[in-house]
Amino acid sequence: MIRVVVADDQDLVRIGLRALIESEDDLTLAGEAADGLRAVELARQVRPDVVLMDVRMPGVDGIEATRRIVADPQLAGTRVIVLTTFELDEYVFDALRHGASGFLTKDTPPAELLRAVRLVAEGEALLSPSVTRRVVREFATRPARVPRPHPRLDALTEREREVVGLVGEGLSNAEIADRLVVSPATARTHVSRAMVKLGARDRAQLVVFAYQSGLVSG
Repeated sequence: MIRVVVADDQDLVRIGLRALIESEDDLTLAGEAADGLRAVELARQVRPDVVLMDVRMPGVDGIEATRRIVADPQLAGTRVIVLTTFELDEYVFDALRHGASGFLTKDTPPAELLRAVRLVAEGEALLSPSVTRRVVREFATRPARVPRPHPRLDALTEREREVVGLVGEGLSNAEIADRLVVSPATARTHVSRAMVKLGARDRAQLVVFAYQSGLVSG
C-alpha cells in the first residue's frame, strides 16, 4: 500500500486529490495539510511514501517544506512531487534542487497523476526526460547562474561524467546506451553508480547536478 500525504492550501484541490487517491486499491491517504509547516510535521508523524506538495502556500511554502522533508534522515524513504499551476513555474528548479522527485501541473490528467505517484514511490524519477530537460534548462542556464561543481564530482569516472551529462540532456538509459554504443544494462549501471557517488535521490536530482556542475551546455 502506497501512503500519500496531500499538501495544498486550496480545499477543493485537496478534496479532489483525496477522492482520486482513495479510489485506488493500492493507494491510501495518510493525511492532508493546508500549509508547508503542517506538511513537514505530518510527514514526520506518518512517514508517507509520497507527498503531493503545492508550491505556493501560506507561511512555509512548498519549496522550504520540500527542503525540510528531504533533509530529514528519518524521511529518507519519502518522495516529494511538487504541484504547480504552470509547467515553467520559476519555483520548479528550486524544488528539484532541494530534492523533489519531480513535478506535476495541476491540470495533469488523473490517470497520469496516479501513475506518477506509483513511479515515485518505487524510486523512479517522475519527470519524462524531455520535460526534465526543458524545465531545468530554463532555470539552470540563466546568465546569472554560474556552474557550481558538485563537491563529489571528482569521484566520477570520465565515463560516468559523460553519462551524467547525457542524463542532463534528457536521454533515457536506452538512448544513452545507443549514444555510447553499450548495452542498456551497462548504461543503467553507470547511471546508478553516478547517483550513488553524487548522493542523488533519483534521476531528477541527477539532472540538476548535471546542470549545476556544467556537464550540460545550455
